[in-house]
Amino acid sequence: MSFNERMSTRSERREWGKGLRKEVPRSSHGSWVPSPDRPDPVSLLQEQDRGRLEHLLPIKYGRMLESPFTFLRGSAAVMAADLASTPVTGLQVELCGDAHLLNFGVFATPERNLVFDVNDFDEAYPGPWEWDLKRLAASAVVAGRDNGFSDKVNRKLAEDVTVFYRDAMVRLARASALDVWYFHVEVDRVLEAFERSSGKAGKSARKMVKKARRRTHEQTLEKLTELVNGRRRILSDPPLLVRLSELLTEEQKAQITEKDVENMWNDYLASLPEERRLLLSRFRISGVALRVGGVGSVGTRCFIVLLEGGAEGDALILQLKEAGPSVLEPHLPKRDYGRHAERVVVGQRLMQAASDIFLGWHESPLTGIQYYWRQLKDMKGSMDVADLDEEGLETYLKVCSVCLARAHARTGDASAISGYIGKGKALPRAIADFAVAYADQNERDYKMLVEAVESGNITVEKGI
Repeated sequence: MSFNERMSTRSERREWGKGLRKEVPRSSHGSWVPSPDRPDPVSLLQEQDRGRLEHLLPIKYGRMLESPFTFLRGSAAVMAADLASTPVTGLQVELCGDAHLLNFGVFATPERNLVFDVNDFDEAYPGPWEWDLKRLAASAVVAGRDNGFSDKVNRKLAEDVTVFYRDAMVRLARASALDVWYFHVEVDRVLEAFERSSGKAGKSARKMVKKARRRTHEQTLEKLTELVNGRRRILSDPPLLVRLSELLTEEQKAQITEKDVENMWNDYLASLPEERRLLLSRFRISGVALRVGGVGSVGTRCFIVLLEGGAEGDALILQLKEAGPSVLEPHLPKRDYGRHAERVVVGQRLMQAASDIFLGWHESPLTGIQYYWRQLKDMKGSMDVADLDEEGLETYLKVCSVCLARAHARTGDASAISGYIGKGKALPRAIADFAVAYADQNERDYKMLVEAVESGNITVEKGI
């Protein structure tokens, strides 16, 4: 008998979720004790480096070395392995897989309205909803420490993550399926929340939104390209931005034919709806460059593609990002997505209220490497968390928690999850216990990276 046949009403599903507390007590989520055979975190990170571009790895570790918070951002694989040893309720959702607080931000919908939402899906994979919640709460403690907040404040921030998530999940459990699917967080509501929080927080939020509104595709073109003899080309700024023509040897250039490029382009177009294919048929590829971004993804192959249309000034930049296995995959039941890049795209479409119209994927016929595509930087913005005061970070976490709950409600059972969480402080306190303990673990892991660098086992390039 299927789940829907057994539990047809919301009240029944809520009671079922509530009953799971007997099997997995909410207090059990509070414990974090590393297992005796816990893998060395630095070794795990180095395993993840296999197949990456070696000359960029020192940049990755240089960025991770900046603080325990940047280390957390780059060590999703380490936390995924740790979460695999923690209690799980068995309630599944589409996980972000890397739900730290900087993987949320502002971007434009296809209608050009600004919304706030989850914005990173490289590790998206079906799994237990509490894993995303624990990573978000742990990142709140680590970021709070980075900002110099007291232990008491940081613990409250971690509790708040679950309280905000819980309250949002209760509302979503009562809403219709269509209302849950259509629900989104408008940027004006985010601004209002920050204005009520504190003057400093309001200023930071306005700065984020202003930056996003300025970051149009025209501004991106101006920043990353130049006109040479009337033709636009991508700038060269090694090692962060290098034209493909400067990376390839003459032999490699000779091996790549126009037919190869055409096949790549057609493979990507085939992943799009017909109307998007029609739109992109008005452009041609005129340049490709390797571009470095982020923290944890440094070393993966990430390219930008310059597209030009028929009219003067009609140009567009798309980003191709290498997609490999999710860090969650070794620890969860196998799902057949066909392609890792398709998994990322499907995860984004499932979890986001609105997605990039150019979101698609392809597999290189030359190397077998999979890539997902999206528009680069178009009206995107992120909060400077380091600039937030206590009230501001609390408000920011509330917005993130609401977006995470909405994403989980779209892909899981909001009634069962809210039934399990309940109304009291049991789960918020337990998640806070875990978050504080895991922030301590993160600091120990960070020190291991520092020692590996000092001993010469890992090479770094700082400030890049």
